[in-house]
Amino acid sequence: MRAVSALARRAVRSERGRFLVEGPQSVRELIRYAAPTVVDLYLTEEAGERHGEILDAARDAGVYLHSVSADVLAAMADATTPQGMIAVAQQPQDTLDSVLAHDPHLLVLLHEVRDPGNLGTVIRGADAAGADAVLISDASVDAYAPKVVRSTAGSLFHLPVVTGLDALATIHELARRGIRTLATEGEATTSLIELDLRDPHCWVMGTEARGLPESLAAKCDRRVAIPIYGAAESLNMAMAATICLYTSATARVRPVGPVPDGAP
Repeated sequence: MRAVSALARRAVRSERGRFLVEGPQSVRELIRYAAPTVVDLYLTEEAGERHGEILDAARDAGVYLHSVSADVLAAMADATTPQGMIAVAQQPQDTLDSVLAHDPHLLVLLHEVRDPGNLGTVIRGADAAGADAVLISDASVDAYAPKVVRSTAGSLFHLPVVTGLDALATIHELARRGIRTLATEGEATTSLIELDLRDPHCWVMGTEARGLPESLAAKCDRRVAIPIYGAAESLNMAMAATICLYTSATARVRPVGPVPDGAP
């Protein structure tokens, strides 16, 4: 029990290479997309009865199952109100090289993101927009922290998430591979709606409070502003990233050339 609850701490996760996955939705996606990484699954009898499809999938995948009481599960959980099941999983070994080996078209690089909810939201938005990977610089919040994992709602297991990167070195490597880097900046003269986003590119986002440092923005191919049409002063990082990613996704599926007669 203590060995599981200790995974709420970053130092322990780093030492053991394991992390917590809490709640039926996240556990379902973990088993569906990354079953070989599951070490153990702890669940209450009630949760097993309520989510029989997860239990069946776990058995089919050969996952070690442990039936525990609600009190024991609560002692292991990081969440204030655990939902009946917790998995322990091995952290993936994705790297920048492994991502680039698959000729990605759409990436997002986050520099020193500190808020767990924002990071989880960006991972979820990147998944929904069909991005090829999320890249995270060092000095950022741990992508495998329990709150981040919960806020991704399972998207953490749908696409590569590469952590601990040197942001400047990553921008240089992306350029070497022919991937355009786009820095978001409120004062930029180029608007998001003016860009042609059909080529391979990577959105580069800064911290929630200070934005992207000039030393990094200057190394990107373009500085891009998200237009604000109302009275809002700005957008938070997660909102900005989701807008940019969806704009990129739309550019990939939008028809090129004249619309045929009779088309809506």
